[in-house]
This record gives sequence, C-alpha cells and structure tokens, in this order.
Amino acid sequence: MTNDETAPILERRNFYGRRAGHTLRPSQKIYLTEDLESLRPRGVTMEENPGRLPLDFNTLFDAPKEIWLEIGFGGGEHMVHMAARYPDIGIIGCEPYINGVAMLLGKIRAVAVQNLSVYAGDVRDMFDILPSNSLSKAFLNYPDPWPKKRHHRRRFVTQDHLYPLFAALKSGAEFRIATDIEDYVRQALEEVPQAGFHLVLSSDQPWEDWISTRYEQKALREGRAPHYLTFQRP
Repeated sequence: MTNDETAPILERRNFYGRRAGHTLRPSQKIYLTEDLESLRPRGVTMEENPGRLPLDFNTLFDAPKEIWLEIGFGGGEHMVHMAARYPDIGIIGCEPYINGVAMLLGKIRAVAVQNLSVYAGDVRDMFDILPSNSLSKAFLNYPDPWPKKRHHRRRFVTQDHLYPLFAALKSGAEFRIATDIEDYVRQALEEVPQAGFHLVLSSDQPWEDWISTRYEQKALREGRAPHYLTFQRP
C-alpha cells in the first residue's frame, strides 16, 4: 500500500517530459503567483512532510462526498468541467507541466469552482501520501504516448504507476483512460488488469459526463480516433 511503513519512499525520481513550454502570458503568471498557493495540497514534498504522513483531505475540501484524482490534467478542461458538474466531490489534479497548470488556474477563476486541489508536480509524489482505499475515481486523459517502443516503460500504464494507484482507490472505484493512440490502448488492456483492475468497458464512445479536451480535438483534426477505457478496482 502507498503508505505502508515498509514501502520504500523515493526522494528523487527520474522524470521524463516537459516541465515548461512557451513563455507564460502576464495573466498566467498572475494566476500562478496569486492562486496556486491556496489550492495546492500541503505535505506532498519531503521538505514539508519528512515523515510522509497520509494526506488529510479535510485540509483541502469542505466535507466532500468523494475524492477523485486526475492524473495529468493538461489544460484543465476536463477537471474544471467535472468540478462544476459535481460540486460535492473533491478533485485533486496533478500536472508537472507548468503551462498547463497556469491554464487550469485561469479556468478556475472563470468558472469559480471551489472543489479543486492542484499539485504542480509528478503524481508519484502524491501517491506517497494518499491514504489507502481513499479515492472513488481516477482519470487519465490523453497521457503522453511515448510512441517509441523503447520509451513504452515511461507510460503511465506500467506496474510502477498502476500499483500505487490501485492501492489508493477504494473497492469498486473507477479508473478511466482516454487516448487516441492504438498502441496505448493495447498496453493498457495488457497492463492494467495485471495490477488487479477489472475491465468494465472498452469503447469508441465517451462517457456520459465527458467533455472533449483540446488534446482530443487535436487528435480528431489529425485523423486519430479516440478510445475510452473503464476499469474498476474489484
């Protein structure tokens, strides 16, 4: 389990991918300066939480009905949409790409949702402190495909990532994946069940509460078909 005292805690991890992209707009710099601090969960870093005590959700949200996790929220469209649709749910989003974080913060201002917490970093850091059996749903929308075969081990759908996610999810919790990469679907269908999940649905039709993201629109423009997978922790 993620907070088992016998489990090794990695102080330093290899990270593959971009931390930043194009120069931020002045408004985005303001969002990061003024808004991120109040939304970020405390105790994720080793400096703040050297004992790696489990995250207290009551410090993030006001009596949430459930806690959900979005892994790599991109520009934040889906995360804000779900927060507005389900105001009694607390949603934690993890995204190391600071430009995406800035875009999300702008959307939060525009919609004024109150039930989000934002970690501008690697979701593996969050796994270290998430209580076991605490999440009711998790989302992985259009993850980095790492198309070269030698890089497939960097994809999220590997056991190093799936095992701590499984431990953090409650019994019966959903794990949703949306991707436009056929080989990512293949790997997910192979790896996710190995981590203990059951496949519930594999479809070319999205979920009823889905909102099409900027990455999905790009895929459609370039002729790639989206695919939607639903797994469940038994």
